[in-house]
Amino acid sequence: MPRLLGRPVPPGEVVWLTVVWLLLWGDLSVGNVLGGLLAATVIVWALPLPILDSGVRIHPVAAAVFLARFAGDLVMSSFRVALWALRLGVQPPVEVVTVRLRTSSEVMTVLITIALSALPGSLVLEARFADRRLVLHVLGVEGDVPATVQADVTRLEGAIVAAFGTSQDREELR
Repeated sequence: MPRLLGRPVPPGEVVWLTVVWLLLWGDLSVGNVLGGLLAATVIVWALPLPILDSGVRIHPVAAAVFLARFAGDLVMSSFRVALWALRLGVQPPVEVVTVRLRTSSEVMTVLITIALSALPGSLVLEARFADRRLVLHVLGVEGDVPATVQADVTRLEGAIVAAFGTSQDREELR
């Protein structure tokens, strides 16, 4: 990474800020480009951003497997909700279920929460990071609902951690 007076100046940030500068001015000229580069360099040098680790790693094969399974889950849950919608006068079974997660990673918990809320017929009502629990509202699940939902969430959790987790996250599920 290039340095200016002993401080690092990330080129990607300079380019990004220069593009924003050009968009704000609305005119692509040599003066605007040079002014944007100068302003971006000064801003990046004077106000350095901390280096953050999001805690997400993409494992391509596991991510492809997750996306395929998630697409299948989307189709199946959409079909299940549509069938219940077509049954006029019949109320679908609705339950509020608490499930336990195996991961302690807040980032993985957020990804799991997003995936569960995206599926038709399920909604995360509460996420308790301290005791690794999610409270879910589920629609149209019959039979032993808590066991079925726990198994589905555990399978989804495993797929998400395998696709996007760090080595520590993956080790935690073993």
